[in-house]
Amino acid sequence: MTQAFHNAVRLLFLADTHLGLDAPLRPRVQRRRRGADFMANYLKALTPALQQEVDLLLHGGDMFFRSRVPPAIVAQAFEPLLHIADLGIPVFLVPGNHERSNIPRSLLETHSGIIVFDRPLTRVVTLNGCKIALTGFPHVRRNPRLQFKDQLVRTGWQSAAADIRLLCMHQAVEGAQVGVQHFTFRSGEEVIRSVDIPPGFDAVLSGHIHRHQVITKDLAGRTLRAPVFYPGSTERTSFAERDEEKGYSILTLAREPERRITHRFITLPTRPMIDLVLDIRGLSIAEVRERLIRRIASLDENAIVRIRMEEEIAPALLHEFNDRWLRSTAPPTMNISWGFHRRRTDEDMTQTQGRNDRYRLNTAKRIRDTRHLDNPAGR
Repeated sequence: MTQAFHNAVRLLFLADTHLGLDAPLRPRVQRRRRGADFMANYLKALTPALQQEVDLLLHGGDMFFRSRVPPAIVAQAFEPLLHIADLGIPVFLVPGNHERSNIPRSLLETHSGIIVFDRPLTRVVTLNGCKIALTGFPHVRRNPRLQFKDQLVRTGWQSAAADIRLLCMHQAVEGAQVGVQHFTFRSGEEVIRSVDIPPGFDAVLSGHIHRHQVITKDLAGRTLRAPVFYPGSTERTSFAERDEEKGYSILTLAREPERRITHRFITLPTRPMIDLVLDIRGLSIAEVRERLIRRIASLDENAIVRIRMEEEIAPALLHEFNDRWLRSTAPPTMNISWGFHRRRTDEDMTQTQGRNDRYRLNTAKRIRDTRHLDNPAGR
């Protein structure tokens, strides 16, 4: 580190890398896979640590896209982390919901410089003369709104002496926004209330929300006790994120209150996501074919394309212009598929966040139950 950062600590913060998504080891269909995009941006995000430009690394969860991924992908993901830890840079990992709150441990258990928040705990590291306490716990799947305070108590965070305290997790905090409709998390058993974040923490560093954002105010406009930093995902995981920049964050931490935490967001390259909406009313199959070919040819050859119709697609059209036809018509560098209009105002919000089926199907019930939770006297 340069002298400019004496008595300050630079922390590399990334999350929601979703490695292994669309990366089959034995693909049945030969087409461009997005798995390489996810791995490439993951490695780009780790570059500042690999080049020893930071002092500390935190992955905020959902390193992998599901709990079981091929060992080859696990090894490819862990190799740079082990190298970073060998350089003397502490590595902290928060298990996310896609990993079912449990990161594969085989290659990490042998390195003391890699700490996994596989249970509620607090670790203190001293870097550049600054004592930093990192408190964290794995993703809470069932009613984190109720469990949050208990999780914090179990970390023992209050007994750790430190200059700076960071809360590390993989949860949704009220006020976070997602999707093209800018859905705002306000209530529900999946949402942590900002008022429940106790004084004493200098910042909350969280994964789970795929849009980069820093929350400094509660829903009533009052300043939070600690800002909530979301670096967002390193790649676009659904069309709900098609307009979002992707990247990672570097936070500079200092003991002096006036410059306690400064934040910089570094963008990563992403391929364009395009909704190709066609109006085919009154057209023959030949005319539809001509229109599709012309429109596809006009697009970026590296785009990720979803074709949508203004009306329900007839089975005959789907049979005529199936996925195989789309792939033969589009450039081999393009990802292309059919999509369907859905009459939902939140569009793909739940898919963006990787929610499970219970969350997607019972949103209304959760909101109703939470109203009772917040007002037990009215139950």
